[in-house]
Amino acid sequence: MIGLGVISRFYLAAFERSPDVELVAVCDRDPGAFAGLPAHLERHPDHRRLLREAEVDAVVVNVPNDAHFPVCRDALAVGRAVCVEKPLATAVADARTLDRYARERGVPLFTSFHRRYNDPVRALLRRLPKGVPVESVTVRYKETIEEHAGRDRWYLDPGRCGGGALADNGPNALDLVRLFLGEDIRVEGVGLDRDARGVDRAARLSLRAPVSGARARVELDWSYPGERKTVEVRLADGRGDVADMLAGHSEFKGSLWHEYVGVLRDFVRVVRGDGGPEPGPPPDGLAVAELVAACYAAADGDRHREETHA
Repeated sequence: MIGLGVISRFYLAAFERSPDVELVAVCDRDPGAFAGLPAHLERHPDHRRLLREAEVDAVVVNVPNDAHFPVCRDALAVGRAVCVEKPLATAVADARTLDRYARERGVPLFTSFHRRYNDPVRALLRRLPKGVPVESVTVRYKETIEEHAGRDRWYLDPGRCGGGALADNGPNALDLVRLFLGEDIRVEGVGLDRDARGVDRAARLSLRAPVSGARARVELDWSYPGERKTVEVRLADGRGDVADMLAGHSEFKGSLWHEYVGVLRDFVRVVRGDGGPEPGPPPDGLAVAELVAACYAAADGDRHREETHA
């Protein structure tokens, strides 16, 4: 595992619960990050040294967003399968490069969208009746980012995060839309609320599935008092259903314990070349990176038109 930030504890716990994978080496620039880890783990201060010296089949990339591209590129170059935290990269051009690089070398590149493994989300997918089209999906993803960032303050730096709420929470929400609609989606409208630094603290996204015609809405908020994360589905026959991603988890970030077990399980399937029984389209880091870029482009275009008109 490369990077031992705030999310690493969920990966570490998931490794202990996952019989098909064994964690043998970790990497972080901060020596203090190794405190409390099992004694048998190799410790490396640099990801290139880990890739050079550690006998591993795959790596989990859990570094700040702006480092995803170089670390994933280096791992793919030496034939290591990669599971990378969302987003695949902060720039869509880098995401395309990584996707092409992995395909050319035949090395698995897997983006970790952990919310698709949430138990209430999976239960909602199973409850949806077969043969009844989905008319609309609404994903609400709201939190106070300062609480969720913990000691990883890079989340609050748009240069390192790749933007604001849309760049960081948007990928998980957009992946859920793709999961429930079962097809690619297109951006129709975007509204962003930016702070004094120009960072998007909230976003409202309108999307459409061009094949089925189904609609989707995503609501993101980094300044929400508390936490709200839901998926609401409306069917063509008028029925509706909802999944509360936080249901049954009173502990802060408590749902992530089981979600990252699902991440590793799906990653193993990809590495083995076994699609497995998971419903819906597989996670696609490039498709979601392109959607995030399209959303920012739409928002910037609307803002430019408003300024020109004024």
